[in-house]
Amino acid sequence: QVQLVESGGGSVQAGGSLRLSCAASGDTHSSSSICMGWSRHAPGKEREGVADMYTGGGIGVYPDSVKGRFTISQDNAKSTLYLQLNSLEPEDSAMYYCAEERYTRFWCYEKALRDDFSYWGQGTQVNVSS
Repeated sequence: QVQLVESGGGSVQAGGSLRLSCAASGDTHSSSSICMGWSRHAPGKEREGVADMYTGGGIGVYPDSVKGRFTISQDNAKSTLYLQLNSLEPEDSAMYYCAEERYTRFWCYEKALRDDFSYWGQGTQVNVSS
């Protein structure tokens, strides 16, 4: 049973920063590498993938809306995924979710930012005021 627990959300002013964490546990973490990512969902908008990476030494991929401001990273020893959010804008306000899937590196990047994951956390709320 895979479990993903997000934390680190909160309220900040525009231009501020937050670091989101996703503590992962369960069957997929018995293998060495998987595909993990972050998505966000704001009221009235479609869910948007904001960062994906293959944990076996892969690089992060981002949509243009967050490129250069958000950074995905991992701590394998702690089975934790992070999302650093810098230069936050009011448009970044949303519920942020962590997700994972046991894809190979090829499929992880082939499906990047499409939110095609089987396992999701409960989310952590980010509010950015102007």
